[in-house]
Amino acid sequence: MSDSTAAASDYTDPTSGLLYCGLCHTPKECRIHVFGRERTICCSCACELERWNAEETERQQCERLARIQRLKATALQNKALWAYTFDRDNGSNPAMVYAHNYAKRWSTMREKGAGLLLWGGVGSGKTFAAACIAHAVTEQGYPVLMTNFGKVLNSLSDMFSEDKNRYLASLNEFDLLIIDDLGVERNSEYALEQVYNVVDSRYLSRLPFIITTNLSLDELKQPKDLAHARIYDRVLERCTPICFSSRNYRKDNAAMNKSETAKYLID
Repeated sequence: MSDSTAAASDYTDPTSGLLYCGLCHTPKECRIHVFGRERTICCSCACELERWNAEETERQQCERLARIQRLKATALQNKALWAYTFDRDNGSNPAMVYAHNYAKRWSTMREKGAGLLLWGGVGSGKTFAAACIAHAVTEQGYPVLMTNFGKVLNSLSDMFSEDKNRYLASLNEFDLLIIDDLGVERNSEYALEQVYNVVDSRYLSRLPFIITTNLSLDELKQPKDLAHARIYDRVLERCTPICFSSRNYRKDNAAMNKSETAKYLID
């Protein structure tokens, strides 16, 4: 860290006999005792330490930015989602305030295992909101995965039981799991069982997850059969519902206002 070469402005202090920096007037030499003998060695003056600290801070920042880019590449494998960030939110959708607050209070959400259920019609901004949250959480240094049940089911379809278990466990390596478009997957007995396994694994992990769906809150609360009920009950228990639609947001989000998570989502 220390530069042993004396600059032209450096000088020797007449009292201590040590070399001093001509810029910051702090020692560039110090004395130590080794095996009973005093030795003079080089050390860093204040301005050298300041320069080294600045370089180290810049290096750490570059490493952090590189790590965030790697996290985003994993989190948002669909490159179209890379443009979905909070700075592109034009404020036209009132429900976005909950997405902003969720990301802003992410450490609390993570600690509580609190998730979100973003529901509403096609094109209402659910995927945009979820991707914005994914960006914000990765920028805080946390691993995120945003996927959909179609991709998950395709991955699981070619696996044996042991591989499936490993795959499900791998989803819980992410601090936040975002699954887009619940309800558009195949309604076969096999598909519903795999969807339940994914949701149940995340539920048992106590880690937060975010689900987006075109289904209405009534459809989620009153499922048509037991297979769907097993999935939706898990989601509703762990995910606070947020309505994305052109209807009355205040009325539609009334259920959200009753949840414990609501106090962190509402300013």
